[in-house]
Amino acid sequence: MTPSLPLLEVENLVVNFYTRGGVVQASRGVSFQVGHGETLGIVGESGSGKTVAVQAVMGLISSPGRIEGGDIRFNGRSLVDPAGRKYVRQVRGKEISMIFQDPMTSLNPVFTIGTQITEVLCHHMSMDKGPARLRAMELLELVDINAPKKRLGQYPHELSGGMRQRVMIAIALACEPRLIIADEPTTALDVTVQAQILELLSDLQARLNVSVILITHDLGVVAQLCHRVAVMYAGRIIEVGDADRVFADPVHPYTRGLIRATPSLEDVTERMVSIEGVPPDLIRPPAGCAFSPRCDQVKEGCRRHQSLTPIGEDRHVRCWCAAQGKVPPAEPALVGKGPRP
Repeated sequence: MTPSLPLLEVENLVVNFYTRGGVVQASRGVSFQVGHGETLGIVGESGSGKTVAVQAVMGLISSPGRIEGGDIRFNGRSLVDPAGRKYVRQVRGKEISMIFQDPMTSLNPVFTIGTQITEVLCHHMSMDKGPARLRAMELLELVDINAPKKRLGQYPHELSGGMRQRVMIAIALACEPRLIIADEPTTALDVTVQAQILELLSDLQARLNVSVILITHDLGVVAQLCHRVAVMYAGRIIEVGDADRVFADPVHPYTRGLIRATPSLEDVTERMVSIEGVPPDLIRPPAGCAFSPRCDQVKEGCRRHQSLTPIGEDRHVRCWCAAQGKVPPAEPALVGKGPRP
């Protein structure tokens, strides 16, 4: 392990899906990094390419999808080139693990919880069944599941939604990974259980010093848990940087729109603010900035500009106005009015 290098580097990732209607350009040159012990939040509308990007990291892109460009490096080694195919099988599930969106469909309904946890330990860690069962009980205790010995003999349908999600987290932690990818880990849970799961993730990340990629629609979660945030739109990252700075002074009009649309206890309005229009068709994405058809600050240069522009230390934005220094100051209602507590 080389601490001076990022743990994960995704560079110009291109992923296409070949359908009868045409080629869906799901990931159009996505680049980001995750440092050791860092939490990166990836946010954006449904269909923006968040899940596709992390599935590519896990090596889960299959037909009709195809990785057609770019590179993914974990601890300095490529997971994409032909020589890295064996390597990705070695690290997937062991050094890189994933918490999927819906635990009810991710857990196998015909096997007990104990069987599903010990299977991971036996496969990746070459443990015998006895020690694997003891380790499974320790993992359930780690994620605050009561009566762990009893839970090992139960099936997924016998547990509540929150407990099933805790089991998914236990499976993800089983091999003591360096990187955990959490894809909408609280979507199917009620608000109280969501808070418990997020607090658990934050606590485990701090105690175990594991890196985390958190995919979510909830900007409040990102503001609370993440060190850095990447905002995705139409298969591209359009703003990335320190979470505090992005929320305090968003630059891209889409980022500003997302924050403005987030409910706030401080600002009571009769009607929620929304972003006008709909996301573009990724079979025929618009030239230049994909957000330009919905942007109220669009200029002629926006229809040509496509590259990420540095606007400060560890801060980049994909906006022609920002590149020209023509970004208007954030509205007073936005500065300091994000979802951060």
